[in-house]
Amino acid sequence: MKHYRSAAWLAATAFCISSFPAFAQSEAGGVIEEIIVTGTGVERTGFDTPQSVSQFTEEDLRSFNSSSQADILTQLPGISAEGGGGEVATNVFHRALPSGGQFSFTPLLYDGMPAFTTFGLNSSAFDVYIRNDLGVERSEFVSGGVSNLFGPGSVAGIINYISSTGGPEPAGTVQIETADEGRLRGDYFFSGPLGSADSDTFYALSGYFRNDEGPLKSGLDTQGFQLRGNIRHEFDDGSGSLTLHTQLIDDSVQFFLPLPVDGRTRERVMGNDGAEVFTMNTVEAVGLSYDTPGGRFQTSIGDGVLTHGHMLAAVLDRDLNDEWTLNAKLRYARYDHQFNLFVDGDGLAPDGSRPETQSEYLTRRGIDPALHGHARFVYAQTGRNLAPNHLVFGNRTFDRSRNATDMSLEFSVGHEFYVGEQTHGLTIGGFFSNSQADDIRHITTYLGDFRNAPLLVNVQLTGVVEDDSGQLVMADDPNATYHWTHNGLAKTNGLTDHHDRSARRIAFYVADQIEAGDWSWDLGVRIERLEGDVKRFNTSSFVMSDDPSVNDLIETVSYTNGSLTSDSLGATEWAFSAGALYRLNDEVNLFANISRGFFFPQIRSVPFSRGRLASYEGEIINSLEAGVKYEDQAISAQALFFRSTLDDRRNVDLINDPNNPGNIIEDVSLQSTEAYGIEAGFSWYLNDFVTLDGNITLREHEFTKADGNPAIVGNELRRQPTEMANFGARFARDNFDGLLMYNYHGSNFANDSNSVSLGSYGLWRLEAGYSFPLEDDDSIRLSLHVFNLTDTQGITEGSPRQGNAQSGQAAQFFVGRPILPRRVALRLSYDF
Repeated sequence: MKHYRSAAWLAATAFCISSFPAFAQSEAGGVIEEIIVTGTGVERTGFDTPQSVSQFTEEDLRSFNSSSQADILTQLPGISAEGGGGEVATNVFHRALPSGGQFSFTPLLYDGMPAFTTFGLNSSAFDVYIRNDLGVERSEFVSGGVSNLFGPGSVAGIINYISSTGGPEPAGTVQIETADEGRLRGDYFFSGPLGSADSDTFYALSGYFRNDEGPLKSGLDTQGFQLRGNIRHEFDDGSGSLTLHTQLIDDSVQFFLPLPVDGRTRERVMGNDGAEVFTMNTVEAVGLSYDTPGGRFQTSIGDGVLTHGHMLAAVLDRDLNDEWTLNAKLRYARYDHQFNLFVDGDGLAPDGSRPETQSEYLTRRGIDPALHGHARFVYAQTGRNLAPNHLVFGNRTFDRSRNATDMSLEFSVGHEFYVGEQTHGLTIGGFFSNSQADDIRHITTYLGDFRNAPLLVNVQLTGVVEDDSGQLVMADDPNATYHWTHNGLAKTNGLTDHHDRSARRIAFYVADQIEAGDWSWDLGVRIERLEGDVKRFNTSSFVMSDDPSVNDLIETVSYTNGSLTSDSLGATEWAFSAGALYRLNDEVNLFANISRGFFFPQIRSVPFSRGRLASYEGEIINSLEAGVKYEDQAISAQALFFRSTLDDRRNVDLINDPNNPGNIIEDVSLQSTEAYGIEAGFSWYLNDFVTLDGNITLREHEFTKADGNPAIVGNELRRQPTEMANFGARFARDNFDGLLMYNYHGSNFANDSNSVSLGSYGLWRLEAGYSFPLEDDDSIRLSLHVFNLTDTQGITEGSPRQGNAQSGQAAQFFVGRPILPRRVALRLSYDF
């Protein structure tokens, strides 16, 4: 694929960072290092940047990507990323900062602009709004340093994907992919000049369409499309460019939560039908519905994680004169978004969520054992009785409507000047955003049997009625039938939450990059104000009829009663960063940086008390990193030490409601943490055919304060291994190429109480291809990609809904989420 980038375009991408620098082969057979742009727009290589940075090329991204952002981000030092849930809502953990996952501390940017500016209006991750495609030229990640002061800001790191842009010659790629479990995907990228060959205006267009019955078959497909594009106009005088970006997305992705696995081996188990159980998602739940005062509610679970909407953006980059530059980014997005999922159990059983015998199901829900003989378990679709030894599994669908709008503007000026022998690159700028998001939740509880993609089950008690006190007793009429579940539908259904949250952010920053002989210095400060509004639409209970033709056990349904509780909040915080790099010689650089940063608490974490919102203050992070970088014509390496402390973090978990079984609530806890460790990595251009890459992370972390739960002080943070490593070997000779990758994820704990230990695992991936050269530098490539080559079943998390209540003691079942199983994909691409 042919790509063209102007110097002005490079300056516009304010977060272009390189790590162990990306190498490419020169015509003379050696290697060259790509020049990149750091936070304030001063061009440097990763070797000359006083902070930890990482970069992946277009070739890397094509090789890594199997399902989600986790396939890419897990290759980075210091980051653990999990994609067991599918294509979206990647759980990203960086340097042991406490998080439920997602992108809490690491904003996700495309072309220097946020996918969404404010985290925590609801719990949707940033990657639900946009997908990677062939139009991404490279990705960059920066950890620490002044770059974290720009744009939406960060406290830990910034992930930025840089889009390809057009040039004077038409170029592009068309790719088709097929994989086992019913996956078919088509990708495209087209670029070139608009108008004549000597035009100053260029276009790039990319996107995909795919339908996927997997990776775990439930009868519910992942399907949809995305279209992205940009038009770049270069000014006639060579002073810069104006680029327009757009995105259109209509995509539905199935999301997979933990499920019951073997309590001893933590591997998948066999279901009632004798087949291995991969998911509790089921197409049979699509029709579940019930009456509410506002009409009949039907679950949208069939849509999965649905995103339908668009984004428009403009980037202006201009040299005002020899000393001053101007950069501006304006972005607007609107998305109709739902995040619907199958929860890990119904939350009604006292000891969590696991498969049960039919007798256990009745007993654990308070049905008198004397009535058990009157109960029948039958399949809702066929009326056929379950075999007496078949297990059942109570579960819930969690429908969440989360329409969102987002606007952001960043404006900065740069000034280059000299003081004696020093060169200064000064940047002064501001960032403004206005975001709004809904959070409307419905829970629908049902009963299924225990198998992959369960079948709905009805429970009927013959000769049984409900008395005036709500107890089940024997009926005078022996033919009377009490419906405990009807069409699979069970107790505890309705609206559980309806919020409208918005946030306005305004920030100003100043940074100076200084070059002074063998020294490079970075200094910067940011001041930001966040103001938010919260509207809570209050709920009441609707008493249903006791008509036995419907589910007798649905006694009440929650709904919005028309009343509203609303309030506003706000906080102001500041951040500072300083970094230095010393060039010891041509091959060794020493670097260090310190920073004081902040994270505004998730607005959803702030509760109402007597009609007013609780206090709202920034969460302060202090961090330090120091290390050494080595680089010669064949090897690039880096090793560093880091330490960070986080004070008064408002952590939010969605857990089973202990006071209202079957409901799900947001549990907020105030935590402080400390972490330190080492990260090291290398890239070795072994010869003309083989390149080796690898990194290792060793770290320690603990809670230093936990209001309301002091017992966890000194414990390790959940889901954060103390050891991680990556290794990759790339081979290319003549027309053949191959890549073998290994990711090691050390043991960790599933919860903050450290009561559930999760074992270590290793994940292998393989990419191999053969290219057929054509005329005019065109080519066709046929490639094979294998995810999870050895089909390992490592557990990435326990039961989020059980949280600290989950037990790690040996039992018949354990609720956890395994790595997605092995998947083989075949790709055919045409580059021109």
